[in-house]
Amino acid sequence: MLSFSGSLKVFVAVEPCDMRCGFNGLHNAVSNQLKEDPKSGSLFAFTNKSRTLLKILYWDGSGLWVLAKRLEKGTFSWPKGSDVRDGKIRLSSTALALLLDGIDMRGGCQRPWYEIK
Repeated sequence: MLSFSGSLKVFVAVEPCDMRCGFNGLHNAVSNQLKEDPKSGSLFAFTNKSRTLLKILYWDGSGLWVLAKRLEKGTFSWPKGSDVRDGKIRLSSTALALLLDGIDMRGGCQRPWYEIK
């Protein structure tokens, strides 16, 4: 079962990624672009140029997970770091949940495409 704790390290790649990447491509992006160990237990999030697709690479101790979410409308409110190092910024697991749920972290409001059902 996949579950994330509050102590989970979350890294977001600031620059867009080629979303054709699968396990190997994302593993290489984490190692070469973000300068992190893909098997560290951290979660690594990537988006495409138009910010309509998000992919996550995560090592759970026994194997790699690749999770993907494609928006039918709108875009992800992707963070822009003023203090970017190695092309990534670190988020809390709470901030990741907000990003995945469509909350604009800059303004603290729901994006126009987001609605509660």
